[in-house]
Parts: sequence; structure tokens; C-alpha cells
Amino acid sequence: MEFIVGSQNKAKIKAAKDTLAIHFPEAKILTSEVGSGVAEQPFGEEETRLGAINRALRASTMKKGAIGIGLEGGVRIFEGQMYLCNWGAIYLPDGTKFTASGAQIPLPEQIAKELLAGKELGPVIDHYFKATGIRNKEGAIGMLTAGAVDRDELFKHVCNLLIGQFKYFQQRS
Repeated sequence: MEFIVGSQNKAKIKAAKDTLAIHFPEAKILTSEVGSGVAEQPFGEEETRLGAINRALRASTMKKGAIGIGLEGGVRIFEGQMYLCNWGAIYLPDGTKFTASGAQIPLPEQIAKELLAGKELGPVIDHYFKATGIRNKEGAIGMLTAGAVDRDELFKHVCNLLIGQFKYFQQRS
């Protein structure tokens, strides 16, 4: 079984590899930077989900018979508060797709204002915390939870939801 993760982001790759090592230890895992087909800073559940789906679909087409995995982080507004959100998708070679979403956490108002002004979360978080490359390490979630949950753990949860659906589908087929 061969999987292609549609990203070069270290946290996303780690999440997928860690999850697959448990469920499919024999699997071959490749990575490929593919476009999400959505804005650099996805807004809303729909756009974030679409970014994950697009990444999974594009990754699955990189090699015949491969299963594509797409993971996408975004933001959404709920009751006037901006939250981090994240989605994942898997595309099977036959076109079957699975999606899942993960935990969410509110963003500080100062960060939300910058995102509403058109900036992307990664650079805003780096500036806010006076650091660099946070998106490839603990992510905004790691910084905003004082390290209790980091970005790869957040995406690992989503990957487990995806793989669980895939395994259930295999059992029923």
C-alpha cells in the first residue's frame, strides 16, 4: 500500500507518518507539494475542507494506485470569535474519498484582526510570538496551548479519523 501526503509541511508529514506506522506499518509513504486550490489563508470550514480534499486528490494522482492524503489548516468565525480549524481528506485510487475535521481553539483578537486584514496565519503567529517557522513545528495550536497540543498532534487526530473510516470501508467491502 502506498500513500502520498500532499504537503512538505513537517508537522503534516509527521502526523501522517505516525498514524500510518500504527495502522499500516508496511505502507510506503511519499510526500509531494501540491496546491490546495484555495486561498493561502483559508477562511471557513468549507474552504478549509476543500483545500484538504484538493490536496488529497492531487496527491493521489502523482502515482498510479496511490492513496492521497491532504491536510489543511484554516480559520473560521463562530459567534463573532475567530477559531483555528483543520480538515483532512483521503482519496483512494477508485475515487472514494473520506474527510474529517479536528479540534478548534479561539484565536486572540489581535491575531484575528490581522487575518481579517488579509494576512496569513503562519507569518502572523511568528510575529505575534517573535519566532520563526512555527507552522512547521508546534503550530499556532502549540503556542496557544502552551505546548499542551502541537500541530502534528492536531493533524494526527484528523489522520486517525481518516484512517479509521478507510479501515471501516475496507471491512465492509
